[in-house]
Amino acid sequence: MEEQKALKENKMGVMPIGKLLVTMSVPIMLSMLVQAFYNVVDSIFVAQINENALTAVSLAFPVQNLMIAVATGTGVGVNALLSRALGAGDREYANKVANNGIMLAFFSYLVFVVFTALFADFYYQVQTSNLQIIQYGNSYIKVIGMISFGMFFQIIFERLLQSTGMTLYTMVTQSLGAVINIILDPIMIFGLLGFPKMGVAGAGLATVTGQIIAAILACVFNRKWNKEIRISLKQYRLSGRVVAHIYSIGIPSIIMASVSSVMTFGMNKILMMFTATATAVFGVYFKLQSFVFMPVFGLNNGLVPIVAYNFGARRPKRIVKTIKLSIIAAVSIMFMGFLIIQCIPAQLLRCFNASETMLSIGIPALKIISLSFLFAGYCVISSSVFQAFGHGVLSLLVSVLRQLIVLLPVAYLLSKIGGLSAIWWSFPIAEIFSVIICTTFLCYVYKKEVKPLY
Repeated sequence: MEEQKALKENKMGVMPIGKLLVTMSVPIMLSMLVQAFYNVVDSIFVAQINENALTAVSLAFPVQNLMIAVATGTGVGVNALLSRALGAGDREYANKVANNGIMLAFFSYLVFVVFTALFADFYYQVQTSNLQIIQYGNSYIKVIGMISFGMFFQIIFERLLQSTGMTLYTMVTQSLGAVINIILDPIMIFGLLGFPKMGVAGAGLATVTGQIIAAILACVFNRKWNKEIRISLKQYRLSGRVVAHIYSIGIPSIIMASVSSVMTFGMNKILMMFTATATAVFGVYFKLQSFVFMPVFGLNNGLVPIVAYNFGARRPKRIVKTIKLSIIAAVSIMFMGFLIIQCIPAQLLRCFNASETMLSIGIPALKIISLSFLFAGYCVISSSVFQAFGHGVLSLLVSVLRQLIVLLPVAYLLSKIGGLSAIWWSFPIAEIFSVIICTTFLCYVYKKEVKPLY
């Protein structure tokens, strides 16, 4: 009987942890690496227009990040609740969570349609007086905002697949969207194959086209092959109780990711006091660091449902082993990223058509900022552990303290004391502070949630 029960149970409750973590995480890590690649390719093509075009796209990052924050934050709430419900054997509640998550994705899209339609011009005007940057940025941000429904639906449908252990399917959808984006970038930006030359707006259109196709495919995968949940917007109406449960976990995650938008906006303002080239360097850094952080985020997406499922099933040893293996893997990935940036910063910058001025600013900047990688892997995994146990507010506190209370004020202070070259030290300083806070919170969560399960 026990053997038959184990065979019927979801793999998150029975498969050896090492193998399970690889099975759950590697497909997502690979697809996120492809995503990181197309983000970089986007900027490489845009940089061929001129440096102002690259700066305009860099300045758009806080808005893009805010949209992703809302989508992924909602997804975190759906992911954790759905996996926990399946672990506890409550299929009906899992279905309610899944369908309410889809509806929330649509409402989130409508919010950003209004935002980008009304405030795109104002957003750029408060950051720069350069008319060319404003023109480039306005055209780009309106495309990525007003046609962002693909991104919202892609993320929520992929989270449904991840929550039920079907991570291989998300690799297919994310990879397909990225490949389509990469193919369309030069065609739409430079007007190839008879397509009109759209410049910076073409980069945005290529991105949203890839997202729409990926969203359609993710929806098909869920409807046809995801047997753990049932998608039926007619049967499962919007429920205030379910929405409240989703956002009790998701809102801290949304705010946490939004804090990054505030930090980036503030950092751009500090850097623009010196030169627009420094802002372009900062934008390039964010593109490059995605190659390092995306695999770790993929690891997170595998970790959260495993921890949540086994928490619901009351299996503390599997929880602890998952966390330990995830930390080791994340720290190893970040260390590799640190070595690469330390060894070839100039070559990386030249991929973005860097001028001599950009190289002189960018090489020391990348070397200094990448020191923070040595600590970031541990902190990223810790924050995901908090979310998996429903303590999203702890992740929020870590993010707010690191980026708003430490990083930005330190960056501003260093800009006044040591000038532009000193600003970059704010990143490793903030990350060291984050390690201390994460360790304190991790001990608290272990004592409160895991230890009583033994």
